[in-house]
Amino acid sequence: MTVRILLADDQESVRVGFRLILGSQPDMEVIGEASDGLQAVELAAKLNPDVVLADIRMPRLDGLEVTRRLAGPDAEHPMRVVVVTTFGLDEYVHTALRNGACGFLLKRSGPTLLVEAVRAAMAGDTLISPSLTVALLQHHRDAGRPVQPVDALTGRETEVARLVAKGMTNAEIGAELFISAGTAKTHVANVQRKLSVRNRVGIAAWIWGNGLEE
Repeated sequence: MTVRILLADDQESVRVGFRLILGSQPDMEVIGEASDGLQAVELAAKLNPDVVLADIRMPRLDGLEVTRRLAGPDAEHPMRVVVVTTFGLDEYVHTALRNGACGFLLKRSGPTLLVEAVRAAMAGDTLISPSLTVALLQHHRDAGRPVQPVDALTGRETEVARLVAKGMTNAEIGAELFISAGTAKTHVANVQRKLSVRNRVGIAAWIWGNGLEE
């Protein structure tokens, strides 16, 4: 299956670079480009891409609002949105994830991580630039103890949560625990529900906040 991607960035040079990187993948195709946020929303409705890569600072609508409209709780047909930006400010990351983003990358992260972010989005995972992950976990740990108690999860679910906190994908978790990727995905979904968190960063924060990291 070819992953159909929409690029949204007001800098043509960035769009050209991303198109070259993603277009070199045999299973990826850039089907549209938007130079501002409003155009991105309009093209997304028209083209129905599998993944939208959205910059934060764009004219008319910024990437955070684009994410909310395309992937947020009020979106009629939620899409996979990966936010790609020069700015790693904590408030941007938190807002993007609250608005439904399934990835947050710094533009300096490099081509490999860009491709991995698209693949992770398609697999139902959340990929965040490693430097930002550390900051996010530190923020959650400094904010106090998690709401859910340590015994909120079963033993197997805690194992899965620990591996999520290490940044593993569902496939990697499955290989580590000798279970299928589908079973790992089910465990992750159950963990998110029990902990009342929206994404894998929330799971990692719970592990770190309870001192359960290995």
